[in-house]
Parts: sequence; structure tokens; C-alpha cells
Amino acid sequence: MSGYCQSAPGHPFHGPYHDAVYGFPLTDDNRLFERLVLEINQAGLSWLTILKKQAGFRRAYDGFDIATVAAYGEAERARLLADAGIIRNRLKVDAAIYNAQQITALQRSHGTFAAWLDAHHPQRKTAWVALFKRTFRFTGGEITGEFLMSTGYLPGAHDPECPVFAKIAALDPPWMQR
Repeated sequence: MSGYCQSAPGHPFHGPYHDAVYGFPLTDDNRLFERLVLEINQAGLSWLTILKKQAGFRRAYDGFDIATVAAYGEAERARLLADAGIIRNRLKVDAAIYNAQQITALQRSHGTFAAWLDAHHPQRKTAWVALFKRTFRFTGGEITGEFLMSTGYLPGAHDPECPVFAKIAALDPPWMQR
């Protein structure tokens, strides 16, 4: 084994994320939105920083309730930019609000954000990146790829020898349904 599968187990933050979250398929729209926001906020920072601030993000973004975040105005934006419990970056805060608004539109057209993702599956990472760049803000190749890998839409979250790989495979994630 290499990479994350070798280094994460036993770590107080990476271990639980590796063992029970990373690569497991998600269908709940608010959890999908949470993962997107966390991946966006990781840009330029370590994943450990994001994992340590995850509770702060949940609190600051009202539990990642998409409809609530989509309705944020200037007062909420100012509150977020002053919140030391999250990453205080205007571009990332603005992207979270805009992306929540985009997801509400996708929910109207597809029923759920998960259904929108399913409607575009399967496709290669390059096509996903192009789609995300057209639809969302602050979603380049690495952010999009990690989001899709962490939610079960792209392979690669775990080495085949990793014990977690078998747990995820038993759940039949989208990337295995080609």
C-alpha cells in the first residue's frame, strides 16, 4: 500500500476520515455540499487543517443546509469572513454561497444534487472538470477530482490492498458501475 492508505490509519484526524468517509458513496445533498465546500477550502492548505476545522465549518455554514446557505446575504458573508473557525477567504466563501445557489437550481431540474451527479455518470475526470467549471465556482481539476473520488464517483480513493477498499466495493459506488 502507498499514500493515504499507508499513512492515515491510526492518525487522530486522517484515520477516521480514511476509514469511514473517504471514497464512501454519498447520496445526501447536504453531505455532498459539505464535501464540496471542504474540498474547495482545502486548496492551498493541508487536508489536516480542513479536518481540524470541519466542526467549525458545519457550525458556520448552518450544518451545510443548502437552502440556508443559498439564501446568505452580505451579513452572513461578513460573519463568515470574520469566523476564525473556518478558512476566511473571500473567494472560497463566495464560492460556497454561489455553489449552494447552483445546487438549488440543480435540485429543481433533477430532484437532487445526487441525481444530477448520477445523470452525468460515468465520464472521465476531464469531462467532469469541464462540467464543474461550467456549473460551479472554484472547482478546478484537483478540487473536482478529489470531490468525486471522495464521494465515490471516481476511483482511486483507496489502494485495492487497503481493507477499506473492500468495504467501499461492497457498497457498489458509482465508479464501479461502469
